Amino acid sequence: MTTPEKESRTGEALSSPAEELRTAISGFVAEFKDFSTGISATLQKQDDRMNKLDRKTMMMNRPALAMGAELEAPHQKAFAAYLRSGEDDGLRGLALEGKGMSTAVSGDGGYLVDPQTSDTIKSTLSTTASIRAIANVVNVDATSYDVLVDHTEMGAGWATETASQDETDTPVIDRITIPLHELSALPKASQRLLDDSAFDIEGWLAQRIADKFARSEAAAFVNGDGVDKPKGILSYPSVDNDVWTWGNIGYVPTGVNGELGETDAMIDLVYALGAEYRAGAVFVMNSRTAGSVRKLKDADGRFLWSDGLASGEPARLLGYPVLIAEDMPDAGDGTTPIAFGDFGAGYTVAERPDLRVLRDPFSAKPHVLFYATKRVGGAVSDFAAIKLLKFAVA
Repeated sequence: MTTPEKESRTGEALSSPAEELRTAISGFVAEFKDFSTGISATLQKQDDRMNKLDRKTMMMNRPALAMGAELEAPHQKAFAAYLRSGEDDGLRGLALEGKGMSTAVSGDGGYLVDPQTSDTIKSTLSTTASIRAIANVVNVDATSYDVLVDHTEMGAGWATETASQDETDTPVIDRITIPLHELSALPKASQRLLDDSAFDIEGWLAQRIADKFARSEAAAFVNGDGVDKPKGILSYPSVDNDVWTWGNIGYVPTGVNGELGETDAMIDLVYALGAEYRAGAVFVMNSRTAGSVRKLKDADGRFLWSDGLASGEPARLLGYPVLIAEDMPDAGDGTTPIAFGDFGAGYTVAERPDLRVLRDPFSAKPHVLFYATKRVGGAVSDFAAIKLLKFAVA
């Protein structure tokens, strides 16, 4: 028999673990609710953050409202900062490429120029009155450029079905090596001018470099001796076209010392050039010679010279375009002031695509010098494609 007192103590003992279990479950539920609430709040914050990023992305993808918002703007800004103050942090952080160029720092401490500035310089060089405008221009990544020329005819003969076949001559291949030389320009500007935010330093620099390069190239492509510069068309030996051989440039004499003489010499010059070259041929002369040639008339009193009918179209002489190159010599005894030929086949300009600009704020204080360099070479690549008119009896 159990007493009521014992039953009471036993009930308390049995009910204590159940009460503890209920208490533990209640605490776990409360903690789970707090945890769930925290997760919901975190997810909501993440959703809000993603919505903000989406809005920013949409704003960045919107069409630009002005021409100033271009992809090249970061490069132009970094390049302008380097030109104005010498700050190169922006250039070090950029590695964008445009048409084979980069604004990254080169291994020798120089900087490649901004792509847009480089394009401006190239465009100016291509439109100047220089042999470059009509020559074959190639980009190379080496120190020289080789041109392989086959200037002989492969042998051939008639054959019958049963007769024996004789061995024919094989063509002879010549290799012409065009070394690249360094062309440089050194424009300068005062630091105060560079500090002026309204000053278009990129445009100014591009124009100054292009002008200097254009003058130097134009002179070298005509009269360069090939020593630390391209070799010009007039630096090669010239012989009478009647006895012309490879390695020389053939000339046609006018028959009069120092004078153009009759129009027959001009016609002889045209037909001294092979028919395969005449389709792309161009006359090259300076302004003084052009002034004299412009007055020539044929037997019927018609001028040999005709101006272009459309804007930008070159003048024509005997139906062929005329390039005015001021570095060609004036008329004189024994001079060759007029060249005629297919310069796309006859003269090759080889250049490296990179253009470098180094800022020097120390050598010419209070001015800042900009040392720009470019590697370029030039040489005659087909001696049969160019002929000269010599103002001489023979």
